[in-house]
Amino acid sequence: MSTEIVRYRYRAYPTGKQVRLFARLFGATRVAYNDAVAYCRAEHAAGRGFPTDVQTIVLTHAKKTPQRAWFNEVYGVCLVQAVGDARTAYRNFFDSLTGKRRGRKVSAPVFKSRHHNRHTARFSTAARFSVTIDGRTGTLHLPKMYGPLRFTASRDLPSTPTSVTLVQEPDGRYYVSFVVQRPTRTTGPRGAVAGIDVGLSSYAHVLTRTTQPGDLTATETVVETVTTIATPAYLRRKERALRRSQRALSRTTKGSRNRAKARVRVARLHRKVREARLDHAHQHAARLVAAHDMIAVETLHTAPMARNRRTAKAVHDQAMSQFLRVLEHKAASQGTPLVKVARTYPSTQTCSTCTHITGPRGLTGLSVRRWTCTHCGTHHDRDINAATNILNEGLRLLTHNPESPMDSRRHKTLAEVRQTPSPAQSPTKQEEPQEIRSHATPT
Repeated sequence: MSTEIVRYRYRAYPTGKQVRLFARLFGATRVAYNDAVAYCRAEHAAGRGFPTDVQTIVLTHAKKTPQRAWFNEVYGVCLVQAVGDARTAYRNFFDSLTGKRRGRKVSAPVFKSRHHNRHTARFSTAARFSVTIDGRTGTLHLPKMYGPLRFTASRDLPSTPTSVTLVQEPDGRYYVSFVVQRPTRTTGPRGAVAGIDVGLSSYAHVLTRTTQPGDLTATETVVETVTTIATPAYLRRKERALRRSQRALSRTTKGSRNRAKARVRVARLHRKVREARLDHAHQHAARLVAAHDMIAVETLHTAPMARNRRTAKAVHDQAMSQFLRVLEHKAASQGTPLVKVARTYPSTQTCSTCTHITGPRGLTGLSVRRWTCTHCGTHHDRDINAATNILNEGLRLLTHNPESPMDSRRHKTLAEVRQTPSPAQSPTKQEEPQEIRSHATPT
């Protein structure tokens, strides 16, 4: 049975003594990380390359000096993890420079500020921690922690955790995050595939294609259903409250208690927006993965979209990349194929009926929501047509079909490619399944 590594996060409720202990622990991990970065920078400036004795210099030798003698008062396991994080940050930076690490370029590690309001400390199994869950109440036991740390056990742990991370959010809440292994969940065939087109006017358009078997006298029937997921706009709902809270924060005196209280109020509103947005993505992703055998999505690059001053707020509030990331994780955990269509594929411009590229193009075509194909005369909805093309291209990529709606070498359409006879093509023409399309919007 295959397994996956996941995180289970619970809200914790530390006592007053534990809060003071955690504050000292967070400060020690920050200082250890900054010392590791400073030592690596000094070695690089001296021309000696990346050091291999970072932990020995930053922790073992530093604990014997008067400046870092207070490191002995906190958990040494967390300090070791902080130094390891600094080494990992430099490794990612070097891999990004050489091209070994794919994706956006990673910058060099920087110092952590003491004014940063989110703090973490990670405990490995060397800390000898233990977890006990009794109903809805859980306790985390650590040496020298002034008693057990109580947390709300919203669900049971599937296995013994290999590490636990203590997190303090900017709004003052504490969480414990466990790294556990759980078996992947497999489901039977559902008989449906889906193509998803995400956007700004609506959260997503989902085209579901279901194959219904026929009887002895009829062939199988293909039914297409379009579901529109409305835009939740969680940030715009809290925009007025955020504006008033941030205005009140700007009027307070720096360093005062009223400023700290105002900062917590702003952070609490941002947390509500963030959690509501993430829960919305989880709910719809779980529903889509549970109902389809294959899901095709379009690869998005939202960074240029977020740099547009007219659509930046809507792009960030929509959180399209977050939804696709959650969808990919849930599909992988249940063994559902998730096919990513390249963002260079003209899903909006291609007619889903005749596969000719006759749709709206350029910046002027962004406002065109409905258009008619000049080749076959089919009237299309922009988003539904894109979802159909994404599904067709995803099925082609999944089955490794040599035919494509767009030949990148000769720029031929699928109709033009099919006109060329193939020696491997069967001389007998098979009956194509009947297609029925219906549009349904959930209430």
